[in-house]
Amino acid sequence: MQKLSRRTRVLTIAATAAVLGAGTFGAVSATAGTPDAASKAAVTADAGNKNLTQSTHLTVAAATKAAQATLDAAKKENQRVSVAVVDRNGNTIVTLRGDGAGPQSPESAVKKAYTAVSWNAPTSELTKRLEQAPTLKDIPGTLFLAGGAPVTAKGAPVAGIGVAGAPSGDLDEKFAKAGVAALNR
Repeated sequence: MQKLSRRTRVLTIAATAAVLGAGTFGAVSATAGTPDAASKAAVTADAGNKNLTQSTHLTVAAATKAAQATLDAAKKENQRVSVAVVDRNGNTIVTLRGDGAGPQSPESAVKKAYTAVSWNAPTSELTKRLEQAPTLKDIPGTLFLAGGAPVTAKGAPVAGIGVAGAPSGDLDEKFAKAGVAALNR
C-alpha cells in the first residue's frame, strides 16, 4: 500500500469533515421543517387585513386577444409590427412579433407598453413631457416614443400595450389603441 503525503492526508480529513458537517446540517434542517414548527410560525392574513391591497390584472387570454387585435389592425394597413402587453407592474404578459417585423421591434414594443402603464397615458402624450423634464427618458426600461397605450379599469392602469415597427409612432399608437378597444368588446 502506498503511503499518502501529509498534504493528501490533510485534504482527505478536511473533505471527510465537510461531508459529515453537511450531513449533520441536513438532518437539523430537515427537523426544522416539521408541520408542528411550521404551524407555530404561520401567520395568517385575511382579505380584510389593512396591510393587504388588491389589484386587477389582465388574464393571459385577454392579453393575447388584445395583442392579436393589434396585429390584425396593422396587417389591414400592410404594416409589419410587433406588439407587447405588460401588466400593471411592467411584467410582460405576451409579445407577438408580426411577420416581417424588424428585429428591434419586440424590445421597443415592451418598453413602450411599460412606459404607457407606468404613467397611465399614451406615450405620444408623454413625449411632450420631455420638454419640461428631459431626464424622464433616463428611467430604465422606458421609451418615450409614440406607440404605447394604457389599459385601465375603474380609472386605474392595469396593463399597457406597446407597438413598434410601423413607419411612424402615430401608426404604432393607432394599432395599440385598437388592441385596447378589443378588450371592450
